[in-house]
Amino acid sequence: MHLNTIILMSGTWVKVLQLFASLSLLIVLHEFGHFFFARLFKTRVEKFYLFFDFLFPFSGLLNFSLFKKKKGDTEYGIGWFPLGGYVKISGMVDESMDTEQMALPPQPWEYRSKKPYQRLFIMLGGIIVNVLLAIILYIAIFSIYGEEYLPIRNAKYGIMVDSVAKTIGLHNGDMITSVDGRKVERFENIVTEIAFNDAKTIQVLRDNQNVNIDIKPGIIHSIITREKGSFIAPRFPLVVDDVSKGSEAAKMDMKHGDSVIAVNSMPVRFYDEFDSIKRTLAGQQIVLTVMRDGQEKTLTGIVPENKILGFAPSRDRFFQFETIKYNPAQAVGKGSSFAFEKVGNYASSLKMLFTSKEVKASESLGGFITIGKIFPDEFNMEKFLMLTAFLSIILAFMNLLPIPGLDGGYVLFLLFEMISGRKVSEKVMEKATTVGLVLILTLMVYGNGMDIFRLFKK
Repeated sequence: MHLNTIILMSGTWVKVLQLFASLSLLIVLHEFGHFFFARLFKTRVEKFYLFFDFLFPFSGLLNFSLFKKKKGDTEYGIGWFPLGGYVKISGMVDESMDTEQMALPPQPWEYRSKKPYQRLFIMLGGIIVNVLLAIILYIAIFSIYGEEYLPIRNAKYGIMVDSVAKTIGLHNGDMITSVDGRKVERFENIVTEIAFNDAKTIQVLRDNQNVNIDIKPGIIHSIITREKGSFIAPRFPLVVDDVSKGSEAAKMDMKHGDSVIAVNSMPVRFYDEFDSIKRTLAGQQIVLTVMRDGQEKTLTGIVPENKILGFAPSRDRFFQFETIKYNPAQAVGKGSSFAFEKVGNYASSLKMLFTSKEVKASESLGGFITIGKIFPDEFNMEKFLMLTAFLSIILAFMNLLPIPGLDGGYVLFLLFEMISGRKVSEKVMEKATTVGLVLILTLMVYGNGMDIFRLFKK
């Protein structure tokens, strides 16, 4: 098996394991939120499961557990169907669809016997825990790692642009000064400003001249739906950092610290210049001129068909990042505000599905593959915690949607009861929950189906 294939598989498994660990943690804590408030109000919880012990949403099919243990009134377990988890609360219409229990007279320990505000807290428990978890994780991240960012002014070589950025008139080496006339302090926020705020122009400094770039219709769609590469990235000179063992770069005798100054006799200085030439040479000879210890050296090799030579360029050495350190009290404020900022950003992205002509559900929605891609190929605790916190926000937001079968659907019925004074009948709840569960399954199948379709489409 080719070395690059092995590396790719290794990176894929790292993503899969991170996704599994993150989602499992979030599911358990989400269900614990329901469990906590149920027990707080002396409501019996019959089951607490990570994953489903039946073929979701058909509670009577393929009922078995990978693990289960009864403690008190509650059976704790791990199901075989890995699409979520649940707590079965006595006297409640839920995923288990236990209509036999609902036909019996209400008991004091049942959900349906509790006061409306108590039932509301039980239903919001998972969402509350997910939001609190995100805040706690962000507080921990800012307290331990601080906050590192690249000020735009410190991207001293300007930007590297991809094919999409080129179509609107951006050039390699441009220095972005503002978006729609608004100054952007951090480089990482440029694309967010363009995509989420429906920007119309970008202002750049090019050859010491101020240039106004119009953002053409369709660009936001292209930015959001892209799978590889970056719309823009900080530009940097090409100096070799790491060389993969057994790679073509290793065979060419590339070394850490080599500075590439020419490709096939064409002078280059920046990585984007090298990459542009390399992409035209798949299967062909490549001759690199490098500076090593103050002397020029010539390295010769063949560009693989996948166009990957197998070395990592040194980036960070050319950028002066700024780091903000937070004491515990400051971290609490920063972590809390950052969590709600992320909630706002995610709400804006969902809003674009319905309001933007450039965002299509078929291209934006995805399943586990889409989620897994956000994790890095190599495990990094800071990034793992940051992504887990963000997924916790997504889980809270999605569960708040007013769909029967999700927490938001139950909350909607409870709010109706609290406002009108009339309780929604259990028959209506059962039918609504059935429809909601089918809708949820349909969305899951659609999202994961689109992931599979995109894989075969490549």
